[in-house]
Order: sequence, then C-alpha cells, then structure tokens
Amino acid sequence: MKRCCEGVRLPCLFKSVGMASPRPPKYLLVFDFDETIINENSDDSIVRAAPGQALPEHIRQTFREGFYNEYMQRVLVYMGDQGVKMGDFKTVYENIPLSPGMPDLFQFLSKNHELFEIILISDANMFGIECNLRAAGFYSLFRKIFSNPSGFDKKGYFTLGPYHSHKCLDCPANMCKRKILTEYLAERAQEEVEFERVFYVGDGANDFCPSVALTSADVAFPRKGYPMHRMAQEMEKQQPGAYQATVVPWESATEVARYLQDVLKKKC
Repeated sequence: MKRCCEGVRLPCLFKSVGMASPRPPKYLLVFDFDETIINENSDDSIVRAAPGQALPEHIRQTFREGFYNEYMQRVLVYMGDQGVKMGDFKTVYENIPLSPGMPDLFQFLSKNHELFEIILISDANMFGIECNLRAAGFYSLFRKIFSNPSGFDKKGYFTLGPYHSHKCLDCPANMCKRKILTEYLAERAQEEVEFERVFYVGDGANDFCPSVALTSADVAFPRKGYPMHRMAQEMEKQQPGAYQATVVPWESATEVARYLQDVLKKKC
C-alpha cells in the first residue's frame, strides 16, 4: 500500500511540574462530518435546493475521481445561475439529520468536556457544517473545524474553495486529512498540550488515510460497512499488524459513547 503524506505521530507524554498533581487524562477526539456526524453526504443534500431537486446531465458528467471539490464548484455556479440563494442552502443544511446515536454521543461529550478536546476534519464546507451544528445545538463542542472555505460572493452565489495542497497520493487533490491531523498534533505539542490517546470517528476512504497514522494506543471508530471500515479490514488481511489502532466499528454513535465511557471508568 502506498504511504500517505509526510509526518509522524508525536510521542504522547504527560509530565508533572514541580509538586503539582498530574493533570487528568486528556484525549483528542476527531470527527468526520458527512455520513459520520450527519446521516447524509451534505454535497448531495444541497441538490434538494436546485430546480426539480436534480442536476442536469451535462453538470454531472464533469465529475472526475479525486476532484470532487472542483466538481462541486461547478455545481454551485449552476445553482447560483438558477437563483438558489443563501437562505435556501441554509435551510437544507439545518435540516440534514444527525446519524443514529449522534445526539447521545454529543450529550456524553458535553458532560465530560474537560477530558476531551474535539475537532472536526471534513471535506464538506465551513458554511454547511456551521449551519448544521448550530441548528443541532452542538457547535460549541468543537475546538476547531477544518474544512473547505466557503461563502457567498457579491452576486449571492455560494462559493467553495480547496482547503490546501498536499503530496498524498491517496487523497482528493484539495484535502489530506492525515496532513491536517499531523500538523494539528504538532501545533498542540508546541503549545505543551499532548494527548494520551487519539480517537477518530469517520466513515470514508479519506478517513482511512489519517487513521493509518494512529498508534497502538489510539482507537479508530469506522462506521460499519463503509469504506474506512472495509479498508482497515483489507489492510489487516494483507499486512497483519500494519494498522496499529484498535478498530471499533459502529452502527449507532451510542456505541462510541459506551466505549469512551468505559475508557473513563478504567481511568478512575
């Protein structure tokens, strides 16, 4: 299997300073958005705001594998041409349902917020994610959200850009989540915040890439039967031991909450 982009996980060490008591365990919890936090692909969902709730064939034929961000830029120009406005997009995003059990998981995290630092890494867009999480009441849970920049221009058209460039051969041209996660861990380490464990909740092939960088102390929560889950199983079959993280598949996010609850109990 090809290696992804540069960067390795930094060692996680907790140190007491002077006579101070050791700080409580601190965990980094990373979420994907589409088909993880929400139960749909938000890029597909916004087509409900298009005329006839469908795209013309000549737009759909422009899709190229690995360049979905560019394709969505064309979709949004078409929708702008058809008179779809910010309020129309906002309504769609606000009404996308959360995945099964996700409210329960978020309530659990709200009650234990001092132990978890929570970030979101998504190949969707900032506007849509913020609309959905604010409507659901969980936006404040997240310390940072990494997603493609988006907004509305002077004509009122919804605009979308790439997040960054990278050298990973396995990820879409506009985003490598492993690069983002690696850089985030390095940045937090420089700020003297290091995590005992990393938990990663995702579903897609672009979530598999960062999960390969997790250590044996960490846990990957792939949505059961989705690409991230299948790719982890395939890697374990072809290269036993190469995938280091503990794999805990989920159908309902309450399963993730139960696992995290058990982790906290063992620390007591």
